[in-house]
Amino acid sequence: MEFVLDPPHEVGPLRLGMTIDEARAALETLGPLSSTAYGEVALHLPSGLGFSLGFGVGRTRDRVNAIEVWRPIERDVVRYRDVDLFGLPALEVVERLRRHVDLRPNEDDDGFTARELYLALWRPFAADDDPDEEQGYFFQSVCLARPGYDDTPAQAAARLAAGGQPGY
Repeated sequence: MEFVLDPPHEVGPLRLGMTIDEARAALETLGPLSSTAYGEVALHLPSGLGFSLGFGVGRTRDRVNAIEVWRPIERDVVRYRDVDLFGLPALEVVERLRRHVDLRPNEDDDGFTARELYLALWRPFAADDDPDEEQGYFFQSVCLARPGYDDTPAQAAARLAAGGQPGY
């Protein structure tokens, strides 16, 4: 299967802002669901491709506020801007995506984030010179969330004051 990211809106059949029931129904079109220790809704396909959904807090606690997709072992492809996010080396993904978005390295890990879209790519460590070290050579997950998803209270207030929308 192929899944196309459309930040900050959707990944395949999953949309940010869906209710829990809508999200479960969308995931069930792909396979059987499981729950995580943190109460997220999750799905793992036979290819190894995984999806987990995070839900908001407070008034948005019943709405999807984040969609995370995990790298498949085989077959399935996840694309953004016609870039295979898990099939290409991490640095090549970064190079290609930077033609379209402001993708910056994270301060606390070896991932990269396009803040204006809240598109975050993650790997546990960098192994850019060793293709045999798959966990560091390739990205292992991509997270799509509403802009403002991880704002501090002060950043959220500034976003709202500027006329922006809060993250879920």
